[in-house]
Amino acid sequence: MAVHGRASFTVSSEHDAEQKRRRLGLTLWITGMILGVVLNLFYTFRGILATQGSIIPAMFVGAVFAFPPLVVYLFIPSVLDRFDPEPWWCLLMAFLWGAVAATGFSILINSTVHDVFSAAFGPKVGDLVSASVSAPFAEEFWKGLAVLGFFYFMRREFDGIVDGIIYATFTALGFAAVENVLYYAKAAMEGGDVLAGTFVLRGVFTPWLHPLFTAMTGIGFGLARESTKSSTRLLAPVAGYMIGVSLHAMWNFLPTALGSAMGAVFVPWLLLWLLFVAAFSVLIIALVVRKGRLIRENLRDEVLLGHLSQEEIDLVCSPVGRLRCTFGWRGASGRNFIRAGARLGLSKWHTARAMKGQKRTISADFIIPLRDEIKQHRAAMMARAPRY
Repeated sequence: MAVHGRASFTVSSEHDAEQKRRRLGLTLWITGMILGVVLNLFYTFRGILATQGSIIPAMFVGAVFAFPPLVVYLFIPSVLDRFDPEPWWCLLMAFLWGAVAATGFSILINSTVHDVFSAAFGPKVGDLVSASVSAPFAEEFWKGLAVLGFFYFMRREFDGIVDGIIYATFTALGFAAVENVLYYAKAAMEGGDVLAGTFVLRGVFTPWLHPLFTAMTGIGFGLARESTKSSTRLLAPVAGYMIGVSLHAMWNFLPTALGSAMGAVFVPWLLLWLLFVAAFSVLIIALVVRKGRLIRENLRDEVLLGHLSQEEIDLVCSPVGRLRCTFGWRGASGRNFIRAGARLGLSKWHTARAMKGQKRTISADFIIPLRDEIKQHRAAMMARAPRY
């Protein structure tokens, strides 16, 4: 009885600690968003004053070109994250952080660096340092903070490398959308041909560069989440961030340094980066497949325990399982069943790794509740079954 009471107290204490962590994370997120709004408004008004208001209609044009393509951009990572999709509100928080907080703090740092170096060494040096040094470090830092936030404050919703990439992608797409408004607005002020060329480059050929850069940080935190080694947990996020910064700096440096002479090497430069994106896309697909295999491996003994049938495991681990439920009689109950099954497999995986490293994990506390949740969703599915 005493042992049971002590275990219950431990579970309760860990749950309370998790709730405190989440509340602190939400407080920091709201604070960052408020400051981001203030900074964005300040620099927007500064731009309006500098152009005597002529940029206002151009910004509307920029918004028209920047935001509608997000329907496609956001759909792709949502489809890839098929086995255990992140909660929509987490993805919304990540997107808004990138669009508001990360852009606000980044423009503050980049503008300050540009002004200082321009005053000291001239505008060309200011442009080069701001674009090739300040922007990569500052932008990847502020975007990466969103991934760090989910990794630390929302640990229940952060399982590994795939989740790190998804959160990084949504954050980066939010950042890129707001950044594109400014690029398209400036291009619109120069003429329709310039706007069309800018949209083709940023909106068609390279919309995935910001997600590629920030995903390196996401992979770093994902490796830290999956590892039990203290050195990996500490160094992987730093290494991921530095790789993202390096890629970002490489992309920004050559066009800024060469200026109008960039045309001679533009096509091979663009093709090189498209190959980067293609290779990264293959990596993501491989990681998603790996995640499905991990879920299946950790659910196998649930058949012997009588909690799942083999057919149900096949549904949970099917690449089109959620689609089958959406268009079949299982509906939302089936999608919830799949999510609970996937969460069970991942919770068991985290628990097994923690036990191997002789560490405690809150994931162990989710196993029994998830089994109960699976029973509830199975009953809801059967109630929806067609009658013959």
